[in-house]
Amino acid sequence: MVRHRFLLVIYPAQGHINPALEFAKRLISLDSHVTLAITIYLHSRMVNKPSIPGLSIVTFSDGHDTGFNAIAGGDEDYKLYASELKRRGSDFVADLISSSAKQGHPFTCVTYTLLVQWAQEVARGFHLPSALLWIEPATVFTILYHYFHGYDNYINEKSKEEKASSSYSIALPGLPLLFSAREVPSFLLVGRPSFLSFLLESFEEQFQELDKETNPTVLMNTFEALEAEALKAVDRVNMIPIGPLIPSAFLDGKNPNDTSFGGDLIQDSNDDGYIQWLDSKAEMSVVYVSFGSYFPLSKRQKEEIARALLDCRLPFLWVIRDEEELSCMEELRKKGKIVKWCSQVQVLSHASVGCFVTHCGWNSTMESLVCGVPVVAFPQWSDQKTNAKLIEQVWKIGVRVVEDEEEGIVTGDEIRRCVEVVMESNGEKAKEVRRNGEKWKIMAKDASKEGGPSDTNLKAFLNATLLSTMND
Repeated sequence: MVRHRFLLVIYPAQGHINPALEFAKRLISLDSHVTLAITIYLHSRMVNKPSIPGLSIVTFSDGHDTGFNAIAGGDEDYKLYASELKRRGSDFVADLISSSAKQGHPFTCVTYTLLVQWAQEVARGFHLPSALLWIEPATVFTILYHYFHGYDNYINEKSKEEKASSSYSIALPGLPLLFSAREVPSFLLVGRPSFLSFLLESFEEQFQELDKETNPTVLMNTFEALEAEALKAVDRVNMIPIGPLIPSAFLDGKNPNDTSFGGDLIQDSNDDGYIQWLDSKAEMSVVYVSFGSYFPLSKRQKEEIARALLDCRLPFLWVIRDEEELSCMEELRKKGKIVKWCSQVQVLSHASVGCFVTHCGWNSTMESLVCGVPVVAFPQWSDQKTNAKLIEQVWKIGVRVVEDEEEGIVTGDEIRRCVEVVMESNGEKAKEVRRNGEKWKIMAKDASKEGGPSDTNLKAFLNATLLSTMND
């Protein structure tokens, strides 16, 4: 019997698909039906489209059915895109809610990921309960909440001090951590690149919509033990940790066939053999390198990474998505494995992987936590810099690279140093990182298992939402 009918609206980006689909799976396992609304372009890029009983996928046009690159365009381009996405998406969602009710299958709740705050506005118009699915850490949510509620000038002034002094820090209510400017979301900072301005405005709209709610609910892809203070730092918002949103095979092992999210965007599916290659390597010997699907590295930075990997003399698996050839590509292919895509959770859970050189996107961070893999934190932008601080200083599961201040890149020597620190089997730092990795791995799995905190939280949310619907 279907108790709930959820409409889940997601922003058209790879990083939103995987946690959203895992969230949908959890809802379905608790007797809910989920309708996933995504853009035509995003749906067209999904390989092995999920076919799950209880899940319906509906598509709408955002006006860019062949794709839109927010990084490549300027602020004005993105503003036009965001406006069109909101107009078309709002109309589609409103029509979907109305037609579903007329057909006798009304939605009981609308959930949505970051940057589609208009879905909440539509839900409010239909007097439907709604919840934001936050796919970044609770710590970042708290930083942003305070920024948009009176702390913007404070953070701006603190970030200006970076040029004058190295002894500065940002303190925010409810958070026990002190942050430097390099540790808060990059789009908040004075002097940020122009292409980040659109993010600042979009997140401001996100929090303005939450402020319109009497009891705003935010479902967090985290777990209580991981971010206990941050989850309680904003009294007005009901932050509910329901993570990690990772396939069940890597959490409870009850469904060994559930090893992928089902929504991966594969740019080239001809990269077969990486699992067999990993099978041929010694335990904890491989350096895995991946920087996500969105923010491109410069050719110079990739050359520095290549030099570091060769100098480390360790086997490596490196995900490079573009066609640009590096000066040492032939040698790289001899010493390691170069692919354009891989199933990241399968790679991270492989016994031969010894560390993860990552941009510290939240999905990648959670996957490394669940798999207990040490991290070389190599953040690029947005929430990644905050995630890197948590990785190195709070959870202590890795080390963070340091940029060359003059050139703004991370040198090959620095990358090699960090890799060697976490890969040195007898090194004290490596031992500490691995111990902590195992600790968080167990706690992450305990959170999501039946009867665990995240499982209990999700069930309580469903019951409260059902009660709210019945009262209406």
